[in-house]
Amino acid sequence: MIPSVARLVSELASDLADAHSTTEGASTTLSRAGRVFGVLGPDGIELRLEPAIAAAAARTPDAAPSPRGADWVRFNPRELDGHAADRLTAWFDLAYRRAAG
Repeated sequence: MIPSVARLVSELASDLADAHSTTEGASTTLSRAGRVFGVLGPDGIELRLEPAIAAAAARTPDAAPSPRGADWVRFNPRELDGHAADRLTAWFDLAYRRAAG
């Protein structure tokens, strides 16, 4: 069974003691030390990366620039296959580490 984006994000966040999530309506905001690094919603997940990494990430399958700004990427894979899961895991880790300041 292929896990959903929401399930994978939940698993990734549960392994991080200082990652916090807040759910409001259909969106869950992920933060670390008060800095938002991800927003999970019905249209996938948006992650805050370095601007150059976000620009490169937006050119990969199932990803696009986010309206949140140049340092954000939106990822909404049709299927969370191994490649998509690897990208999401790497980007999630980068966003989390960047939120530390």
